[in-house]
Amino acid sequence: MVTETNETRLVQGVTNGFNLTNGCFSDREIAFRLFLTCWLVYTLHFATNIVREHYLALAIGDHFSFRVDEYAGLHDDIFEKKGYGWHIASNPGVSILGAIPYAIFRPIIDPIVQQVAQRRKDNGRTVPPEYNTPISQDQTFFREAWRRGLDIKFGLAAFIMQSMCMAPSSALGSVIMFYVLRQIFASQSTALWLALLYGFGTPVFFRTGFLNHNLMLEHIAFAGFAAMWNPFKSGRWTANMRFFLGGIAAGTALLFDYSGAVILLILGSYGLASRWVNGTTKDAALRMCWYAPGSLGPIGILWLYQWQSFGHPFYPPQHWMPSVDWSDLGYQGFGWPQVDLLIALAFDYRYGLFVSSPLLLLALVSPFVNRATKTGLPWLELICVFSLFVSVWLFFSCVNYTRWQFNTGIRYMAAIIPFLFLPAAFALTRLPKRAAWAIAVFSVTQSWSLAMYRDVSGGQVELSDAEAGLGVLDPILNVFLGGFKLPALTTLSRMSDQFGDFVAQGTSPLPLFVLTGAIIFVIWIPPRNHVK
Repeated sequence: MVTETNETRLVQGVTNGFNLTNGCFSDREIAFRLFLTCWLVYTLHFATNIVREHYLALAIGDHFSFRVDEYAGLHDDIFEKKGYGWHIASNPGVSILGAIPYAIFRPIIDPIVQQVAQRRKDNGRTVPPEYNTPISQDQTFFREAWRRGLDIKFGLAAFIMQSMCMAPSSALGSVIMFYVLRQIFASQSTALWLALLYGFGTPVFFRTGFLNHNLMLEHIAFAGFAAMWNPFKSGRWTANMRFFLGGIAAGTALLFDYSGAVILLILGSYGLASRWVNGTTKDAALRMCWYAPGSLGPIGILWLYQWQSFGHPFYPPQHWMPSVDWSDLGYQGFGWPQVDLLIALAFDYRYGLFVSSPLLLLALVSPFVNRATKTGLPWLELICVFSLFVSVWLFFSCVNYTRWQFNTGIRYMAAIIPFLFLPAAFALTRLPKRAAWAIAVFSVTQSWSLAMYRDVSGGQVELSDAEAGLGVLDPILNVFLGGFKLPALTTLSRMSDQFGDFVAQGTSPLPLFVLTGAIIFVIWIPPRNHVK
């Protein structure tokens, strides 16, 4: 996108002395190693949270069905529509994807579950073991899952869906970010370090811990944006094909969540404007004739799901669910923008976007930096980025269920993270080297702490303000006062009644950290013929 200039050489100063690549790898080789690194680290931080999307994924993988009748009563977001059975109150996109690896691994999971059930029967165990969690509702959930013989199934299935669906998708998102940044900065090293910062210094790290439609929507939307923008100047795909792929991505965003309607509209408007500015009105209309059909496939799947599940193709799942807190406001909880929700989405101490990731505040000053330089984001793309940010922000300020978001930390605004990271990354590289590295180190520390300490209910219950504690500050304090943790090991340590003295005193993640570090070191060893 830009050529090597004195200005881009100044940008490279941010990464001088920390050059992983050292000219040893091609862009493709770096991308492959980046993918493996992210996939490995994300999988290591797997969280055992069971959310509503898991139930639909299990139903699809087990029965090729959208009905989740066998899980009735296990989650507040599972409800019954008379004549149609039990369903989850969300769109099916991420569950459909999560069901794929689960179905593949069922020949391994099912025998293990059956063997454990038989062993419990032979031993005469009828009383659930104790689960030592500070949240009483999670204890209730565990006991009920154990009684139904679902606890082992939930744990194994959640791990498969996270390690084979969420983790690789977030790793691929970091790779796409690397390629985009590579064109913006014309520097391999700068692009790599910023892609690592995106992967481990933003809430992407935290949200990748378990099956999550908001984060998956983010990756898909950003991939569609990159395809339509084509900063790589690649001729592999024609403009028509790129707009068709952008339409597929935008339509898939809607399949994942109804906030995807905002992305569908903004990306379509961006594509129309880009062709009108750089071509003709006729050319812009032609590209939209490819964008629109691309979006119809995923949207058609959504309509089919709603028709099969509720008897009407166009009403969302929320239309049918029973009344809950806030659903009496507007249409099933969706109304006009609310100032208090706008403020909370940005700055609430438990889940605010800029509190969960202060790094992204740099995006707000990027337009001023962008104007003062000859490189950076093109203005049309910058306008698209901020249009998406404002639109998603306004959309969720209309959703009263946003008030429950402190159950699981930052969630709804996750879709905007990669878009804001682009201008934030550009502003970061304009800072003095020490300031830039200080911000980067703090961002990784905060995000890693969130990924290690997620001691809140996995969407099962509503927590009080007292239980929410100090919000995003809690994980950081836990790291510095309590040491390193891994979510899955924390769960195991709470099951000492099942595993005895092995986990009674807690579990240390250090051996796994050392092993992971050694594997990553091997991944980044230069080829023998490049070693100097």
